[in-house]
Amino acid sequence: MKILLAKTAGFCMGVRRAVEMAFDAPNKHENPIYTYGPLIHNPHVLDLLKEKGISVIDNIPDHGSGTVLIRAHGVPPQAKEKLKKAGFTIIDATCPRVIKVQTTIKKHAEQGYTSIIIGDKNHPEVIGLLGYSDGKGYAIDNINGLDSLPAFEKAIIVAQTTQNTQFFEEVKKWANKKFPHYKIFNTICDSTSKRQAEVKLLSKSVDASIVVGGHNSANTQRLAEIARESGKPSYHIESEDELDLKAIASAQNIGLTAGASTPNWIIKRVYRTLESLFFKKKQGWRRAFFSLQRSLLLTNIYVSLGAGCLCYACTRLQGIDHYFPHVLISVLYVLSMHILNNLIGSKADKYNDPERAVFYTKHKGFLAALAVIAGSAGLIAAYIMGVTPFLILFLMSLLGLSYNINLVPESLFGGRYRRLRDMPGSKTVLIAAAWGIVTSIFPTLSVSESINMSTVIVFFLSASMVFVRTAFFDILDMQGDRIVGRATIPILLGEKQTMRILKIMIAFILAALLLS
Repeated sequence: MKILLAKTAGFCMGVRRAVEMAFDAPNKHENPIYTYGPLIHNPHVLDLLKEKGISVIDNIPDHGSGTVLIRAHGVPPQAKEKLKKAGFTIIDATCPRVIKVQTTIKKHAEQGYTSIIIGDKNHPEVIGLLGYSDGKGYAIDNINGLDSLPAFEKAIIVAQTTQNTQFFEEVKKWANKKFPHYKIFNTICDSTSKRQAEVKLLSKSVDASIVVGGHNSANTQRLAEIARESGKPSYHIESEDELDLKAIASAQNIGLTAGASTPNWIIKRVYRTLESLFFKKKQGWRRAFFSLQRSLLLTNIYVSLGAGCLCYACTRLQGIDHYFPHVLISVLYVLSMHILNNLIGSKADKYNDPERAVFYTKHKGFLAALAVIAGSAGLIAAYIMGVTPFLILFLMSLLGLSYNINLVPESLFGGRYRRLRDMPGSKTVLIAAAWGIVTSIFPTLSVSESINMSTVIVFFLSASMVFVRTAFFDILDMQGDRIVGRATIPILLGEKQTMRILKIMIAFILAALLLS
């Protein structure tokens, strides 16, 4: 089985912006926090917001307090005014693409134009758009509806941002033929157009298509419709629990896409379920290899072997001949610290790596024992090498263990910075520093008990490579980290700025390696 994941699957810009604003709101704005109507059409995200204490209000009270987020779909301007008069602070999380359509309708309504909105009249976005038409708006979802409208002297035609692009093309042909003086604005979001075009191509090249997203999500429903038009089996699901594994078991190629309001962790869970289905059907070495590969990844043995390889490179660059003890200690230290910190602070794994979260819950005892054995073995090996290596590794182990432990009384700093992990950006920096020390500085001090310039250069090379690796994965994990309140470097600086920094660092690393 081959799984083809659509490049456009998951949060669009507008949904990502709204969700980020919602998760940041409790720390920035007056509580309690509400959303006026569901923020987006995804039950999993709405449940998370509820867990964070962000509730939904569907009716505006006469008097209220706190902060209200305007949903990504937008609302009529009258609703905003009513919320302000009631005493709420307003945070407008309306998608910028929707705001553009609202502005177009408002501008032309002031000039006497009638607005014809191609979309579902009951959809929140369309309801909001109609509010800007000054009472001269119509929501139409089929050609017959257009034919039933009277002729207007001045009219504009716009589309719901998630409208089917093919249907809107039919609307344009209708208008050009019957009312060429109508102004037509293609307000379908670029993300929607690209998503639909990709699904159309993808569904034709696979045996079955799976569309992940809320059952009441308009854009996800349209993706499912387009996939079904290919004539191939198509399934619209909200999570991996709804997968009909028997129905897709015979498929050799499966296309996987997701609506604009589907979070990454749901897509990951569906992908992993499909991936495991393929190897469950296989026998012999393929199934055994898959199980071994997943075990090495989930237990952090794979990443610890990477630390050993990095240590070997660092020792060779420094001219250290007896490298095996240092490589072994690097492997054991990284294995122990990564497992223990995943066990203690694995809350974000529920969203960033759902499979790892389940694995750690299921095998908690075994993993804890493995971490203790690895850490103890590393300390014993360091002690055999001498007092200085033992003290260095012991201190590093204490610092590693303290990452997820409360060190500062709750009364200080408002209880916000009690652990090392609470410090903004600390995760990436501390992991890079720890790897750099154990792979480059530790071997040098074990041999000569002094540090020279070559050691400093090798340390920065090692730490920089680990920093780039960690920061890159932090970019992939932004959704989950934001949910649990972890302020990683990509969250602090933004994805684009972080990528710029990483590219510059990679260029310097390559230059340093070539010049050395």
